[in-house]
Parts: sequence; structure tokens; C-alpha cells
Amino acid sequence: MALVLALDTATPAVTAGLVELTAAEQEAAPRIHTLAARVTVDARAHNEVLTPQILECLDAAERSRADLDAVVVGIGPGPFTGLRVGMATAAAFGDALGLPVYGVCSLDAIAADAWQEITDGGGRGIATAAESELLVVTDARRREVYWARYRARPSAEFAGPAAVGSGARTVGRVAGPGVCKPADLDTRESTVIAGSASHVDFFDLPVLPVETPSPAGLVRCAATEVLSRAGTEPLAPLYLRRPDAVERSYQAAS
Repeated sequence: MALVLALDTATPAVTAGLVELTAAEQEAAPRIHTLAARVTVDARAHNEVLTPQILECLDAAERSRADLDAVVVGIGPGPFTGLRVGMATAAAFGDALGLPVYGVCSLDAIAADAWQEITDGGGRGIATAAESELLVVTDARRREVYWARYRARPSAEFAGPAAVGSGARTVGRVAGPGVCKPADLDTRESTVIAGSASHVDFFDLPVLPVETPSPAGLVRCAATEVLSRAGTEPLAPLYLRRPDAVERSYQAAS
């Protein structure tokens, strides 16, 4: 079992949580249990509320920093100012506590939560369609969206960072992440959408009620790496718009 600190500041939601991750036998997905979570929806409050939320989660779960085994953080895509807060905080915790820090695409975390919604019955049978395609969109400002597309397949067909979740069946990223205007996004093969509530309505698709990454969704994306204690790479933010900011790497402990 691993106790994971999960953070995301790639959207207006400032998210922190403590998640217990337990390995399962054979092809079953790892068991994920959220012990505590705090979310503040305020695009200007990332820097002010993230660390207090982490401390609140530790207190609510009756755990200490010394109990942590790993950190998982969303690396975007997202606006520069908010995104760097979560990544810098994750790297700081990893460095101070000697913990591995795993970066995951924030859109993947939304997809993982949406896929869980589908398999739990909220997708009205979508999970039974072999070629189902999930579209995830978030606010990129400038009247644009960040996007990625996912398909449900047997897990053996997906490997590496494109795999979202684990188990006999999962959802894998087949396109993106990208950024464009909603009218320019090809949705002909998409069958369902999740993400920003103010942007999903631009598309004529059934909507799943998953708007931002949850701590469980973030950890689900990195479950294999966390449980195997895989080596980490320097965190590299997904800004997708190079003119907006210069990319910066945050070195985390491995």
C-alpha cells in the first residue's frame, strides 16, 4: 500500500488530496481510496490555498508528512501562473521529504475519472462499445480549449504514458493534448465528453459530470509507477502555447 499526496492546479480548481493506493491481484485495477480532499475553485487563489489545503488533508486523515510514500501532480495543459504553483509545490514536497514525484497529464486524470463514471453506470452503456471515444476539454482562455481524445480498449493495447488507469480494460489517449478553438476540433468519432462545464456545451455530445481532476483520478493515472516505485523524470509542464511562457523544469527527488 502507498499513501499518495495528489495535487493539481492546471484548472481554476485548486485540488489537493491524500489517496491510499493498494495493489490488486492479476488483472484487477489497483484499489484507490481517497482519505481526504480539498478543492477551491478560484483561478487566482492557487498560490494562497494549495499548501493550507495539503495541511488540512493531512490533519483530516490523521496522517503526517512522514507517512507519505509519493507525490502525484497534474502537469497540465494549463495556464502558466496556476500550473507552476502545483508543480513547484509538488517538487518542494518531494525534495524535502525524499519522495518520488510523478507528473501526469491533467486531461488524463479527468479521463480516468470519466471512465470510472462510465464503468460505474453513469455512461448509459458507453463502456460496452468497443470503439467508444471520450473527448476531454478544459479552458485554455483566448476562446480556446485544451483537448485530448481517449478510447476504451483492452489494457494490453495501451502502454506507457498514453494509458489511463489499469485493469483488464482501460481508456487510453489516442490524440492530444492540443489547443484550438472549439469549432476547429474534430469530434466526428467522439461519443461522450467531459471537462469544463462552460465548454462542453460547445459540442453536441453526451456530457459526463467530471469537470476537473480529482485526487483519485490523478493517482489512478500513475498507479503502476507508484506501486512499482518506478524512477521519475524532471517535471515538464504542458503549456502548449510557447509564446505565453518559457518552459521550466522542476527537479524532484527520485
